[in-house]
Amino acid sequence: MTVSESTNKLCDRFRGFFPVVIDIETSGFSATENAILEIAAITLKMDDQGWLHIDNTLQFNVKPFANAILEPSALAFNGIDPNNPLRNAVDERKAIEEIFKVVRKGIKDSGCNRAVMVAHNANFDHRFLMTAAERCNIKRNPFHPFATFDTAALSGLVYGQTVLAKACQTAGIMFDHKEAHSALYDTQKTAQLFCDIVNRWKKLGGWPLPITQ
Repeated sequence: MTVSESTNKLCDRFRGFFPVVIDIETSGFSATENAILEIAAITLKMDDQGWLHIDNTLQFNVKPFANAILEPSALAFNGIDPNNPLRNAVDERKAIEEIFKVVRKGIKDSGCNRAVMVAHNANFDHRFLMTAAERCNIKRNPFHPFATFDTAALSGLVYGQTVLAKACQTAGIMFDHKEAHSALYDTQKTAQLFCDIVNRWKKLGGWPLPITQ
């Protein structure tokens, strides 16, 4: 048994997928009726030894789209005041296009063929991103239409925890509950967690995969 030689490239690690960590704060649970209020994205890179690291970070405060429903309970939970002028919020189209631009460059530079969302309880964030991209009529969406890497599920396997804060604490990643439910902070912690999961698997000998000669 030998180890494949092409295992220290990001494009070879996830069958050509370019992982992008995303967190979205919203005004409710409906992707069609409720607004994206914050979105953050972190791209990842792989070093020559095959270890995964955080690369580029983007974050936007977002203006609710016209006629979006702003649920008081959601705003109380995430602590966001959509009408606060100090947010310097941008239209959701601008935020998504800027993220997609960076993601497409990352795909090209890494030799990958498509982005895949990494998120904690990924179905929620994926649904909001895809719905917003469609609402804004953005044609060049670099993300896979349904595949995701869900760190809640992965953390349940690796750490025995599915809550982001508890998974981070179990992994030895500092987590400040006062900063939680900010898109930027949660994306940073999710990115650290995903890198730890992937790198831990490598340390345990689970990657690169041995191949039979």
